[in-house]
Amino acid sequence: MTKKILLEISVESVDAAAAAERGGADRIELCADLSVGGLTPDTALIRAVRQQIQIPIFVMIRPRGGAFVYSSAEFAQMKKNVAAARDSGANGLVFGILKPNRTVDIDRTRELVELAQPLPVTFHRAFDACPDLAQALEDVVRSGASRILTSGGAASAPEGAANSAMLVEAAGKRVTIVPGAGINAGNILQVAAATHGQEFHSGLSSAFPQPPTDYAQFEKEVRAMVKMLSTLTPE
Repeated sequence: MTKKILLEISVESVDAAAAAERGGADRIELCADLSVGGLTPDTALIRAVRQQIQIPIFVMIRPRGGAFVYSSAEFAQMKKNVAAARDSGANGLVFGILKPNRTVDIDRTRELVELAQPLPVTFHRAFDACPDLAQALEDVVRSGASRILTSGGAASAPEGAANSAMLVEAAGKRVTIVPGAGINAGNILQVAAATHGQEFHSGLSSAFPQPPTDYAQFEKEVRAMVKMLSTLTPE
């Protein structure tokens, strides 16, 4: 198979997942309540999306909005959600846990990564709340996660592109850096050129209300991004 640059689209419904697939997305991140950054979807939604689409589904594991420091009860719930998502047809999982000082909670993250096996894990944008992104990168590598979704510590991926480029270089082959936040058809080529990323993430929140209501336009925007990425040569 020819290597290509990948596009992941975050969605919270069957209709949006189907539109993303029709548009050519390579993977979806399935969430509930994207208005707060994404929460754990229920198993009924995971199974419904799994029946509808063929591309990989990475499921968000996040018990509530707000800070990424979790109580013992919340962590126990996350462990149950990891097992439920894995058993409901997920192809990967997405989560992130921090300590009160906003550094990566390596031990708890590793525990969830091991529970998720054999599925790959993306450490989500909790990463961007860390005060030292270079150290956070090393901590995530130690946790065993496969990917890091990041805006380079900025409000959006275009603004944090320089930091993301440094992370891509520092990560090497150890973990995949996935630039995301504020990416759309109008800027994805610039972000790709600036970061040298090989995978990109978009929820299209800058282009559509959440949840989107015009799925034809949603599909069209995804297709436009896919077409632009297809002009690039993977590194």
